[in-house]
Amino acid sequence: MSDAPSEPLGFSCACGALSGHIEAASVKQGTRLRCHCTDCRAVELYHGAPDPKGSGVDLLQLNPDMVVIDRGADQLHLLQLSPKGLYRWYAGCCGMPLFNGLRNPRLPFIAVRTALFFEPDRLGRVVAEAFIPQPGKPPRHKGAARMTMKLASRMISAWVSGRWRQTAFFDGQSGRPVAEPHVLSKAERRALTADK
Repeated sequence: MSDAPSEPLGFSCACGALSGHIEAASVKQGTRLRCHCTDCRAVELYHGAPDPKGSGVDLLQLNPDMVVIDRGADQLHLLQLSPKGLYRWYAGCCGMPLFNGLRNPRLPFIAVRTALFFEPDRLGRVVAEAFIPQPGKPPRHKGAARMTMKLASRMISAWVSGRWRQTAFFDGQSGRPVAEPHVLSKAERRALTADK
């Protein structure tokens, strides 16, 4: 492990067949948050990860061009909880959930599970929380304005520079995802999202 803050931050799936990195500079442009939404929890449960109820799923929001897959790109598999749901990327080798992204490559957004990183402490502190449950009330958010401003800034930069085309998740010619999505049935989704 390196203590040099300028060195890339490595990540991998549980078995190590898929690995990659992000540059240290990308961390400053990213947003670290915890998401408590039903769907993020459902994905964790689908893959047999510990139930994040109460703690949320720790994520780093970036642009897709900031995420470099060094090895095992053929292990990128894709799940959707519904036909119009987010793309939920996971490792086909070991079933570990990896990234959440939008279905359109022209909307450059990816959220990386911080549990993938070898040195998660280098990602900085959590600055936002989404869909925090409140008994008898709609979920609330903390730091939403900051999260939205940084998201918009990253997207605009990627559009202007053309970096939105640099992605490991979509084919550059067709715009199709590099893996065929597996879409859960309504019954499968209900089983995961029912309060446990």
